[in-house]
Amino acid sequence: MQLSNQDLSQLNEDDLLNLPEEDLRYLSIKLLNDLKEARERMSQNSRNSSRPPSSEKPWDKNKDKENNQSTDKSDAPSETNKSDNNSPPIKKDEQSSTPPSDSGQKARSPGKQPGAQGYGRTQKLTITDYQNHYPKCCIDCKQPIDAGQAIAYAAYTSIDVEWADPQNPGIRLTNTKHTLHEAGCSCGKTTRAEVSRSSHAQLPTITRTEWRLVGPGLASMIVCLAYRMRLSRERIREFLYDWLAIELSVGTINNTLHESGAAAMPIEDELIQEVMNSALLHVDETSWQEHTTLLWLWVFSTNRVVAYWIATRSAELIDNLLGNDYDGCLMTDGYSVYRRYLNRLRCWAHLLRKAEGIKESLDKEAQIFGQQTLDLLGTLIKAVRDAREMPPDTLLSETYCLELVLYQQLCEQMKSHAHKKAAALATEMLNDWQAIFQVLDQPHQPLTNNEAERALRHWVILRRISYGTRTEDGSRVFAILVSVIETCRKREQSPWVYLAAVIASQRSGLPVPALPDVRVSE
Repeated sequence: MQLSNQDLSQLNEDDLLNLPEEDLRYLSIKLLNDLKEARERMSQNSRNSSRPPSSEKPWDKNKDKENNQSTDKSDAPSETNKSDNNSPPIKKDEQSSTPPSDSGQKARSPGKQPGAQGYGRTQKLTITDYQNHYPKCCIDCKQPIDAGQAIAYAAYTSIDVEWADPQNPGIRLTNTKHTLHEAGCSCGKTTRAEVSRSSHAQLPTITRTEWRLVGPGLASMIVCLAYRMRLSRERIREFLYDWLAIELSVGTINNTLHESGAAAMPIEDELIQEVMNSALLHVDETSWQEHTTLLWLWVFSTNRVVAYWIATRSAELIDNLLGNDYDGCLMTDGYSVYRRYLNRLRCWAHLLRKAEGIKESLDKEAQIFGQQTLDLLGTLIKAVRDAREMPPDTLLSETYCLELVLYQQLCEQMKSHAHKKAAALATEMLNDWQAIFQVLDQPHQPLTNNEAERALRHWVILRRISYGTRTEDGSRVFAILVSVIETCRKREQSPWVYLAAVIASQRSGLPVPALPDVRVSE
């Protein structure tokens, strides 16, 4: 905008009537440009810009649908509406506190106060199984210990669910009582059976231990409810009580999610290796709120894995993950940090949306440029699709050499145009020329980055519901768990059975099982 709000607030009808003719003309030009830009912004939707469909009103969607049906159909590829420009609002701090009194007394911190009476678990479930844990050898002399002389010193219960199968459908709830024993040795030392405890280097504050009320299967179910079904902690608590008659606190549910993420953290190395070994890598990012800090949720999708990380929108994550060693093909949008990789493809859906918006602008030259861009890309899209059935050595860049040269000259003219969006698209086409039109000589490669955008869509909806995460640990837990979920789904394997096995292994101090391989169709 050329005129600010302050400029407009100081203008009135008398000022315009008293302005000299020359000054009035200059002011009219500014007002005209601002009006055109405002109208163009008002006409933006998910079809001609990067605005998500959720930002449109229902009646506007129906109107666009009617307009689309009345226009000629294009050969352009189906566009996945990008959601990464839809930044979630910053959620206000929900921690309530009592304002300080006039006497200068410190504000009361949220939650349970130091010295306040605690509350134990009141629900008593029927025990379905008993497991005794005995020390195997003396902690001092390493001699075997006779379990018959052991006595119990502690116990805990673990609630779990058993997986259904086609012959026995339904969910069966179990409540196992674990009893820990201690025994003396002839050397005079007393040895106790201990539960395994450990933590991951990236999540040192989260303990993985067998001493848990929530068993591995139930923990996997809670992860499913929280992330796949997008339920809040309170709604999970309500579901478990209404359907399984299990009383769990919100804190227990939250701790279960964090422990599950810590248990899955060693899988990150396997995900990184799969990403590095991929021949084609789809990358995209969308905004993510971590309490009051604006970060970005990154996705790296291959034909075998989908990996997520939450980090800043900079080259740091790309450098740490891919570095200079990645030799595959990178499919991305127009973000500048990707340009360091020469073997790169550009998403044409983004270019088509931008060209559509420019075609609908109020500037005559910009309209022509937008239409010419749409015509060229539409022709090339049809040619690429047809070339996929031709010999692999077909070079479309030679076939359409003249059209590309003329369009490149047009972009050179338009990059300094007064219409900002038209100039920006022309500059973008020139900067990413090789990445955009590389697909003409490699028609087997994809035309869009829909693979990565689809991988983000579910979590964008979750972000709008939950307003992101609250802590750094919460962001790490979220990223690794959704990576496991989406990778298992891509391989057509149950993420919940695998995640339960991971949690059980980590609680016992055993290595995590490898990610399940792609299911072979029978």
